[in-house]
Amino acid sequence: MKRIMTIGSVFLGNTISALGIGGFLIPAGMMMGGATGIGLAVNHYTGIPVSVALAVLNVALFLVGAAILGKGFALMTIISTFYSPFILELVQRMVPVPLTEDMMLATVIGGLLVGLGLGLVLRVGASTGGMDIPPILLNRKLGLPVGATMYVFDFCILAFQVGFSGLERMLYSIILIVIYTTVIDKIITLGTSQVQVKIISGNYEKINLAIQTRLDRGTTLLAMKGGYLGEESYEIMTVLSSRELHRLSALVTELDPKAFMIINRVTEVRGRGFTLGKRFLEKEQQSGSIGKNS
Repeated sequence: MKRIMTIGSVFLGNTISALGIGGFLIPAGMMMGGATGIGLAVNHYTGIPVSVALAVLNVALFLVGAAILGKGFALMTIISTFYSPFILELVQRMVPVPLTEDMMLATVIGGLLVGLGLGLVLRVGASTGGMDIPPILLNRKLGLPVGATMYVFDFCILAFQVGFSGLERMLYSIILIVIYTTVIDKIITLGTSQVQVKIISGNYEKINLAIQTRLDRGTTLLAMKGGYLGEESYEIMTVLSSRELHRLSALVTELDPKAFMIINRVTEVRGRGFTLGKRFLEKEQQSGSIGKNS
């Protein structure tokens, strides 16, 4: 099921991205980074369709990446490499005229669609192929940061298109890059953010036990010393989902109305209770299976 969802996300992500590129950005004459930007430049100087240039570039980069990075990389990239040019050509045939004449509207909607599509692909750990590959190669061989290298490639490709697109379109394209990179970051971290809570209370022992038993969440006790009275005590730290925050707040108020709580949002949490099963839930399942077997 996980493999099916991964493959489905790659197809859906590439389809949404192609809709943004073929339905809004290319008809508006927008400059773009990545392999699509190179395809636009090739199309301008040679007349070769963008989808054909994109397919040739994707295949060439895929073969280089597979030869250097191995079979694991090839399996995660092959769908995007061959499907993205196909779906882009299909979208361009289905949308023969621009969906909007407004450059800013095309920039915003196109950027949102491209960011959403690429975010879905990257969220499941797959690669979009194309110009993602050179930064990955440089990172493996020279240790250069992937994100910074991708920005350098994108702006070089944009600069190459200034000659036939103009400075104004380049400025729109910078807005485009900012939009889709922001959306990609949001999509990748969507649903993984959690809430970190620190609780300072003289009744920390009861609160600590209640969090573990009534909320089934792990806790950490941090030794602390009060800044005013100099009393030594413990601070409780726990991480939970946003929808559990109200229950925690009610629980702490019930046990100590004067408790001090510090709440922070964290981007991602891994480990038991989040990416692994909960401790008490696993115990119940194990005891249940033992009871059935006996």
